[in-house]
Amino acid sequence: MRNRHIYLFLLSFLLFTCDQVDRAETTTVVSTGSIEGAPRFNSDSAYSYIQQQVDFGPRSPNSTGHRNCGDFLLEKMGMYADHVQAQQFNATSQSGENFHFRNIIASFNPGAPRRLLLGAHWDTRMKADKYTADPNLSFDGANDGASGVGVLLEIARLISLDTLKIGIDIIFFDAEDQGGLGLDWCLGSQHWSTNKHKSGYSAYYGVLLDMVGAENATFPHEHYSKQFAPSIVDKVWNEGHKAGFSRYFIFGSGGAIEDDHYYVNVNAKIPMVNIIDMIPDGADRSDAFKSYHHTPDDNMDIISTETLHAVGTTVINLIYRENSLLPPV
Repeated sequence: MRNRHIYLFLLSFLLFTCDQVDRAETTTVVSTGSIEGAPRFNSDSAYSYIQQQVDFGPRSPNSTGHRNCGDFLLEKMGMYADHVQAQQFNATSQSGENFHFRNIIASFNPGAPRRLLLGAHWDTRMKADKYTADPNLSFDGANDGASGVGVLLEIARLISLDTLKIGIDIIFFDAEDQGGLGLDWCLGSQHWSTNKHKSGYSAYYGVLLDMVGAENATFPHEHYSKQFAPSIVDKVWNEGHKAGFSRYFIFGSGGAIEDDHYYVNVNAKIPMVNIIDMIPDGADRSDAFKSYHHTPDDNMDIISTETLHAVGTTVINLIYRENSLLPPV
């Protein structure tokens, strides 16, 4: 009988403990950092979008994975956006090889005069040039390429379920990551910024997402973002801090990164900031980026739903805060 009482006591205690754990987990999930009126960003969904891209294999130029992933992105954005198009262009390498590329551009509420531009690149680098064992290897690019796209696909899904007053344009830039491999950097944004998809197009400002999925990511203020769009840097990083993500959005300087936002700022004259995972200035480092950068370690093992949640929630809050400033339709 004593043993039975002990058993019942232990069973009750375990049930109570499990219930408390479940409640704690539920509380964590509900406490999303979202502002009033904004939908909850689903980091599991964003993770799934990243996995789907990685499953195509490396999305390097002219590869089957590149072609199939581009088709997938067009199909997905066609489901969510009011209008989607592929902006095709070609580039020839120093060795004379011709490459076919396409920027994928989706618009929500295309008639709205006040617009936000969101971007990410969707290609993966042709070679893992920082992997000393075999720098010619291709790699998954789960963080460098797929993560920003995954976050924006989930944002596209969410805003497709609502009626916003503000206009949103999402561009998946191609050919960002091929610099030094016989091609220039940021070919997709260079092409779009001088050949916009719509005559006279402009946006209030833009936010670029690059390498936004790794565990323990840090997003200091990228140099060109501060140079060209300091007020937007403050706006975005303050949004991240308000939502409780100060461990990611660091009020400190980072390096100057020639990324897609640079050409949007310089050529298209749209102030655009870059949320990019890098090591802050002043830290003990030999490289601006983490150890997995441009190596086979850039795979799904380093992707964190917590990081995706922090970035996705910050950008969703930004959209809905800007939307709330507009008068009723």
